[in-house]
Amino acid sequence: MTLAFIFPGQGSQEIGMGKALADAFPAAKAVFDEVNEALGQDLSGLMWGGEIAELTLTANTQPALMAHSVAAIRALEAGFGITVKDAAFVAGHSLGEYSALCAAGAISLADTAKLLRIRGNAMQSAVKPGEGAMAALLGADYPQAEAACAAGRAAGGVCDIANDNAPGQLVISGSKAAIDAAIAWSQANGVKKAMALNVSAPFHCELMQPAAVAMAAALATTAIRAPVVPLVANVMASEVTDPETIRQNLVKQVTGRVRWTESVQYMVAKGVTTTGEAGAGKVLTVMQRRIEKSLNGFTLANPEDIRAFAETLRAET
Repeated sequence: MTLAFIFPGQGSQEIGMGKALADAFPAAKAVFDEVNEALGQDLSGLMWGGEIAELTLTANTQPALMAHSVAAIRALEAGFGITVKDAAFVAGHSLGEYSALCAAGAISLADTAKLLRIRGNAMQSAVKPGEGAMAALLGADYPQAEAACAAGRAAGGVCDIANDNAPGQLVISGSKAAIDAAIAWSQANGVKKAMALNVSAPFHCELMQPAAVAMAAALATTAIRAPVVPLVANVMASEVTDPETIRQNLVKQVTGRVRWTESVQYMVAKGVTTTGEAGAGKVLTVMQRRIEKSLNGFTLANPEDIRAFAETLRAET
């Protein structure tokens, strides 16, 4: 068995996330405490008993999801002696890439929390409300998505493929008028389903350039070390360990495509047979079934998940 740890992105948040881990594992509780201190905010209080509308604000969602993911890894290590070094790779979807880097020791927990607060605020403010949009093209192949984006750009504005999540699950992002035109083209040209997404900003397209500038400035003064295992980067869909390349990729990632399908395929080609999705939800575990059915996926969101995962690994080693 060859393992990879994967880390979810925005959309997996929910009230109560991570509380069971904090209650069961002091090492997990310490993660939430450190993130609270770094941000000067009772973020864990919001996560465990706040309002979902406030948690869903991008500036809160991003560090909250990261905290849950890293808490799961720390619980696995403290409770069962399983560490990131036992994996061949780490990878994360969008903000999950920061979680992966933190879990792999490339960026400190406090710095990761601060970076994600900056990233969330910068992405939210990059485009005025109502001027941007995103849409899911379900059942579309790459040529169809590219043609839809071309139709969107012809109507005026930005329209890019933002996420390649799994075969038949592509997401486009850009100016609202362009996205509306791309949806109309998709509906008229055989795409199974094209629908606007309820998002706060048009992520992973060139409209996010102001946020990329903000992240370049923030990352320039952040210490980045080589991760203990290679990161499969969103914008490369291949492995990287060099700190300066990681820094550059994190800037490119703000406007660039999340090449998740290719990232999973890369890990499989390198021998990965099992994934552990650390943190909230099971979005990545579900998506990977469409990418590579042979992968064995585990979710690591709560103490029961972590115990079951540890028992499986022990039984197979």
